[in-house]
Amino acid sequence: MYVKICGLSTPDMIETCLQAGANWIGFVFFPKSPRHVEYGKAKELVGPVRGKASIVALTVNASDDELEAIDQSINPDIWQLHGSESPQRVADIKARFGRPVMKALAIRDETDLAPIASYEAVCDMLLLDAKPPKEMKTDLPGGNGISFDWQLIKNLKLSKPLILAGGLDPDNVAEAIRLIHPQGVDVSSGVESEPGVKDRQKIIDFVFAAKGAA
Repeated sequence: MYVKICGLSTPDMIETCLQAGANWIGFVFFPKSPRHVEYGKAKELVGPVRGKASIVALTVNASDDELEAIDQSINPDIWQLHGSESPQRVADIKARFGRPVMKALAIRDETDLAPIASYEAVCDMLLLDAKPPKEMKTDLPGGNGISFDWQLIKNLKLSKPLILAGGLDPDNVAEAIRLIHPQGVDVSSGVESEPGVKDRQKIIDFVFAAKGAA
């Protein structure tokens, strides 16, 4: 079971993630997010991570110049594309940088499952996150602390690894894993004391619960 803690921005919380046994450490490059980190700061933060966990760069509809700047600053192991990037854009980014790509897709109802096949053909991993309800006003494609109906994907068969996200926390991650059997889980707001501020004990409890349920 791969565990990804996303939206890290401080050395102490990164160290907590590594000590707890997180497999992927995610850095958010999206100015509208409370978890956004600047290139220079990210470059300082990734040092202790390299070689101990995979470095994931989360972007949202980033331009080529932005991707190049991220690449130069942290040399990520995995790209996480969390915007409305087309399958062709996903394929282009993978070819350009020669690194695995995790494509996030937002799920609210059964109609949101339709694009999965076209993205599965070009990405290395699929991350299924919750699409905010229509009445919820937010600029964030993820990290909103809401989940979707897991029953929608209970019988989903994929040829690529499935990473489950959206509203996961230390209390429900084991249940989600037992129901969906994903290859990995992703958490951000579920291990925070407030938006953008990670909580040490919640991180430890989340990793323990996820690894224990696998």
